[in-house]
Amino acid sequence: MGTPDYAWVILEHLFKQKDIDIVAVFTQPDKPVGRKQILTPTYVKKMLLKNSFDVEIFQPLTLKDKNIISAIKELKPDFIVVAAYGQILPSQILNIAPCINLHASLLPKYRGASPIQTAILEKEKYSGVTAMLMSEGLDAGDILGYQFVQIKKEMMVSELFDELSYAASSLIVDILREYENINPIKQFDCDSTYAKKIKKIDGEVDFDDADELYIKFRAYTPWPGIFLKNGLKLKKISISTDNIVAKAREIIDINEKSITVSCKKGAILIGKVQPNSKKEMNAKEYIVGKRLKVGDTFF
Repeated sequence: MGTPDYAWVILEHLFKQKDIDIVAVFTQPDKPVGRKQILTPTYVKKMLLKNSFDVEIFQPLTLKDKNIISAIKELKPDFIVVAAYGQILPSQILNIAPCINLHASLLPKYRGASPIQTAILEKEKYSGVTAMLMSEGLDAGDILGYQFVQIKKEMMVSELFDELSYAASSLIVDILREYENINPIKQFDCDSTYAKKIKKIDGEVDFDDADELYIKFRAYTPWPGIFLKNGLKLKKISISTDNIVAKAREIIDINEKSITVSCKKGAILIGKVQPNSKKEMNAKEYIVGKRLKVGDTFF
């Protein structure tokens, strides 16, 4: 059971194992996307069809449907592997077979919807994947195994997603093969933290602290991205290493590759921006169009 690219990397790796048989794949229903609302399959479904994998695909609106529960029982699975599926499994399914969730954090830290982004926002040096025996609580089941991943300096969330998906794909094979020999470990609820669902407004930034702004850029690219109150998206940025003392939002330098804008603390280099309803462009091109120069306020 899985929906995005994180889940696909894991599923593809499972398909390659000669001693593991995938009897069915569950993924979210196709959804209308874009201005034209084109009905689009999930990444998992798209890749299954593209690679012509011969497996039954289920896309139920809800797992509480009695027909769906009956269908899973008829499959007689030894295990149900869950990776970023996007639906809660009811007790009737949890009782069919061991349900193993590959949660992208080191539980009990960062239970919830956005563990990968939150690890970057909280300046963690390590993240990882937890193989968890699912229960009815939110990411609170017994732990079957861990795989650690280092969060490298300046690592973007997409890079961390990739590393965690490969870690998860390796971990689940070991867990399935050694399941009978594993003694699950209970989580300490008192150590748990929660990673909230990300909303678009979370990507709004100001020019208070250059380091914090850059961390948001790393965590929120590509979605929701980071943007100013006027809607201008900052598409490519980095931290200025120069020792700059200036008022916040002041344009310090303009060159072909980037512009330097001061924050209350530090400064950032802005390489590309995207105005509302327009294409991405070089920051200098944007500045010239707005007739702004060094010393002016950037907004």
